[in-house]
Amino acid sequence: MIDKLLLTPFQKFFKIESSSGILLFIATILAIIWANSPFGDSYQNLWQYKIGFSSQSFEFSKPLILWVNDGLMAVFFFLIGLEIKREMMIGELNTPKKAAFPIVAAIGGMTAPVLLFFILNKNPETSLGWGIPMATDIAFSLAILSVLGKRIPISLKIFLTAFAIIDDLGAVLVIALFYSSSINWMLLVYALGLLAVLFILSYFKIYAKYMVFIFGIAVWLLFLKSGIHPTIAGVLLAISIPIYRRADIHVFSKKICALTDKIRDLDDTSTPILSKEQISHIDDLESWVDKVQSPLQHLEHKLHSWVAYVIMPVFAFANAGVIFSFGKNTDVSLIINIILALVIGNAIGISTFSWIGKKTGLIELPDNTKFISVIGISFLAGIGFTMSIFIANLAFGENILLLESAKIGILTGSLISGTIGYIILKLTNKN
Repeated sequence: MIDKLLLTPFQKFFKIESSSGILLFIATILAIIWANSPFGDSYQNLWQYKIGFSSQSFEFSKPLILWVNDGLMAVFFFLIGLEIKREMMIGELNTPKKAAFPIVAAIGGMTAPVLLFFILNKNPETSLGWGIPMATDIAFSLAILSVLGKRIPISLKIFLTAFAIIDDLGAVLVIALFYSSSINWMLLVYALGLLAVLFILSYFKIYAKYMVFIFGIAVWLLFLKSGIHPTIAGVLLAISIPIYRRADIHVFSKKICALTDKIRDLDDTSTPILSKEQISHIDDLESWVDKVQSPLQHLEHKLHSWVAYVIMPVFAFANAGVIFSFGKNTDVSLIINIILALVIGNAIGISTFSWIGKKTGLIELPDNTKFISVIGISFLAGIGFTMSIFIANLAFGENILLLESAKIGILTGSLISGTIGYIILKLTNKN
């Protein structure tokens, strides 16, 4: 019974991420077909269409692709920030013993691909792409695990999720430190000042959702104008969201029962509307529902489906439409470097670090998990997609040749990694 209560929230998360992976795949295929069709120009023109507003003294207008990558993806990173905070405080990363395995694996999965990219890269112009192969796409990787069904133990799925979250944290730090342009320090100070206010309120267990929303928009704008990528604002804002509950579940249950009894006793079947007393009691119900929910958990719950089913597919559709023309319009060496770094780098890094950790006693494999399964997971970790394409946009910006080449490498490498990982896991987990 206890296991069921513990696993059900993760199983729901796993189901959402798996379905999102399928949507990502569909969006990717549609984007590639459209971009390589006779109507490919319309695809490019759509995402370059400018949207914004202006006045006599102020103009704020951006191409649609940047509204997706800088705006919608800030919400995606906000959700990642919520997940990181939850996992570090009460989840799979809240104790050294729990965190050891995914942390050791993630360190290998971040360092080995980067080192392999630097070793293979001979062109100074493409050196900025070193961060591309270090991130794992959790939606695609969990979607592949879902296809394998019950033959994959739940402990392995939890490991992949925790590993991917640590991987995302590493990618966020890399974006903040290495992929931000020249910084306007004064605007950054203003943004950090607003964040400090939210952190102080969180410390004193004060949470005002409308204030968070207004401050969040202001911080996003300040980060955008300061030179730090605005998606980092999403992560920092998420960390300021409190995780506490203002009401104990037992007190909540008693209050809810008392209020529902009062609402029922006051019911008048002769009229189709509620009485003022009933409306007042319903307001009290809503207030108690807010009190018993952790603000962090509530936001994570509300945003998860929107991010999985809307934001990530839109991002994929906007960014995956690369034109496959191997020749003068592509950098073949960059494509090969990214493919090898994603496939070989992740496989070697994660497997080697995990093996060393196991041999030295630093980590223990989860129950019902064989080391060959860890090797299978290490290949799935080579599915970079969402975060890799995002970093490619930051690395190569307006250099269309390098950006398109990087995307080809990411798509090809992710496909190869996912296929190898699927085959290994299917052949070695038959029961």
